[in-house]
Order: sequence, then C-alpha cells, then structure tokens
Amino acid sequence: MVAKKGDWVRIHKIILNVGERSPNIPEDTQSVPLEMWDKGFLINETASIGDQVDVETYIGRKVTGELIEINPFWDHDYGKAVPELLYIGRQARELLEEGEKHD
Repeated sequence: MVAKKGDWVRIHKIILNVGERSPNIPEDTQSVPLEMWDKGFLINETASIGDQVDVETYIGRKVTGELIEINPFWDHDYGKAVPELLYIGRQARELLEEGEKHD
C-alpha cells in the first residue's frame, strides 16, 4: 500500500541505541533502545511501508521516522468478560445498603 501526501500515518524511530542511554536508569531499561512512535500527516508526496518519511503531527510538530502504518487505528480491547466480576458492583451496593440500614 502506498501513502500519499496528507495521509494520516504512523512512524517509528530509534532515539537512542543501547549504550547511548543514561547510566542512571535501571539496567533493564538500559538494555533496550529508546524508541518513538508518532502519528501525523505525511509531508512526502508518496511513501511505502519501511520508507523514511516526514510527518506533521496533529499539533504541528514536524518529525521524521520509518513509515510503519497507513491510516492507523486503535485495535485494543479490554479482553473477554470475566463472569465472576460481572456481579461485584451489585454485591457491593447491596453490602453498602445493608451497612447503611444498620448505622
């Protein structure tokens, strides 16, 4: 898929490689690069996934990175329903109401 100027895209960039990060951060953090993901409107005329591109973010910043997604969207959820948790709210209200009757 090819993106064209003005398309909403997502980019990725390594800001600091392993070894370039501050020695004052935890060891597990030092062992991975500092990465940036950002979204914005493509400034380049056209681009394909993997190309280095320039984008203008929604608030007007101009950033450069590797094009990783065209027309990105949220695809997360909160997982499957847990039946045991469905009744907790009702049970809590009942307990609170009982407690108020006894006060």
